[in-house]
Amino acid sequence: MKLNLDKFNYGQWSVRDEALPSVTRILSGTKDDSGLETWRKRVGEEEAKRIMEESANRGKAMHKMIEARLKGHGYEDLTPVGQEARPMAGRILDIGLTPLEEIWGLESHLVYPDLYHGYSDLLGIYNGKETVIDFKQANRPKKLEWVEDYYLQAAAYAMAHDHNFNTHIEQAVILVCTKDLLLQTFKIEGAGLGWAKHAFLERLGAHEKNPI
Repeated sequence: MKLNLDKFNYGQWSVRDEALPSVTRILSGTKDDSGLETWRKRVGEEEAKRIMEESANRGKAMHKMIEARLKGHGYEDLTPVGQEARPMAGRILDIGLTPLEEIWGLESHLVYPDLYHGYSDLLGIYNGKETVIDFKQANRPKKLEWVEDYYLQAAAYAMAHDHNFNTHIEQAVILVCTKDLLLQTFKIEGAGLGWAKHAFLERLGAHEKNPI
């Protein structure tokens, strides 16, 4: 695997660019939250908050561990959350990223001028194709219909990258690892990636009409 972090200048953006709506904000502000609200009512607000905070912290720790190892240095988190995240990161690194051939960027800041910005987990060559890769943690396995917004998020990053760096990102790969260490790989390319781009732009339009 080749580490090529100087290939593109991901740090060229201004403070004004960072004031644009983020990809995650656009998607969270335009999604159907009815299922989440039903779950909150079922488990109770306090328990729901605890589970969501725990998941968010585990995800942050997992991301830090993956990034550190890919850059060739260590990252230790001895907290209970960190100990849970370590084997999850290992599954993604040792199995999910096996086809990774070249890394262009890790946690790279991407901007589509005057529209949106965001941070992509990984960009590079995966199975011979220019690829956007995102890492996700989960409490339980994901069904295909639950990962639609992950596809839209990756498609937004692909559009921004292609626009600014004259690349031709061909696919998006979403690697999901559960607490039980089940690794799932979701991939979208071709017409599917084209659909995801259009779907994200529709959500962007909805956000612009009713910004949150």
